[in-house]
Amino acid sequence: MIDLHGIISISGLPGLYKVVAQSKNGVIVESLTDKKRFPAFASHKISSLEEISMFTSGEDKPLKEIMKAIFDKENGGPCIDHKKDDKEVIAYFESVLPDYDKERVYVSNMKKLFGWYNQLQSTGNLKMEEDKTVEEKEKTTKLKEAKNTNIAELKKREKTKGAKVQAGVTKTAGVRKAGLA
Repeated sequence: MIDLHGIISISGLPGLYKVVAQSKNGVIVESLTDKKRFPAFASHKISSLEEISMFTSGEDKPLKEIMKAIFDKENGGPCIDHKKDDKEVIAYFESVLPDYDKERVYVSNMKKLFGWYNQLQSTGNLKMEEDKTVEEKEKTTKLKEAKNTNIAELKKREKTKGAKVQAGVTKTAGVRKAGLA
């Protein structure tokens, strides 16, 4: 599968964007092509590529699976230009996803998909999820090791705190007597 996490499309703006950070009223995004950053507000119509799917005769097919099929067909290279003739675009799309719903998937949707794929491919953001999972596993193991050492240090501190209390003295946990009877 293709990793589309954090890649968005903003209605009314050309191209694709990567979510960089959160702000009070929206998110800070970075253009994949020119690396310029700007805020995208809640009033913009933002679509995450990870959540987009296309209609088929059976269940809807996620965009990442369709992009994986294009990636396999082109051996990681660019696909057909999205500005080609409609008949060429339809023929290419049928070769990638033969069971698509011909009534609900329009040529404009196909062209947008091919434009997105080519932009991701040209900017180097067309990554496989398997590559990411290896990196994530390494990060989680490092985090677990750090957490285990922190827990060991906390236990060690607790043992030393308990040793400082004298025998026979009861320790009160922040209880204060008011002195009123």
